[in-house]
Amino acid sequence: MQEFLQHGYAGTSMDKVAATAGVSKPTVYSYFQDKEGLFQALVKYVAQTRCQQVMGQHNWQGEPAEVIRRLATNAIETELQDMDYQNFLRLMAGESGRFPQLAQAFVENLTKPAIEQLTAYLNAHSELGLPDPEAAARVLLGSTVFFIMTQSIMHGQAIMPMAPERLVDSLVYLLTRSQTQQSDQATER
Repeated sequence: MQEFLQHGYAGTSMDKVAATAGVSKPTVYSYFQDKEGLFQALVKYVAQTRCQQVMGQHNWQGEPAEVIRRLATNAIETELQDMDYQNFLRLMAGESGRFPQLAQAFVENLTKPAIEQLTAYLNAHSELGLPDPEAAARVLLGSTVFFIMTQSIMHGQAIMPMAPERLVDSLVYLLTRSQTQQSDQATER
């Protein structure tokens, strides 16, 4: 991954990859047909690993407000702490126009399973009163991605600073508001 991060897709050669890995060029070619195949395998690996880090290790037990809070906090903290991953996202964005299939592999292996897992959780909690759990899942994950993009990847922290906790608090409120209102109404009776 370091070769791609350091030199970009166009500036990375199989010779450099082999030298950095400490193997021969034929060894690299025995695993990957070409540079695109290597990069596609890297994209798939990074996406699956990140999905597992953010979604797979998440504790889905507890009240929905706490589960959503933990998930959003974990997603933001995981992304903010990993500069290689942020640089990888920059690289993916830059190469997606020329190699849409690589960007699609990223979406297929990270975004789609994360949305599906969160949608299933939200569907299982009808007490939240969400009219469209999939759209709500996209709002939650999209908001965390946008936060990382504007605050860190695009270096916007100094221009429009925002504490991650503010975003997380707002997401929890938005996604659990109906449940809170129902609880308040039941208490009033």
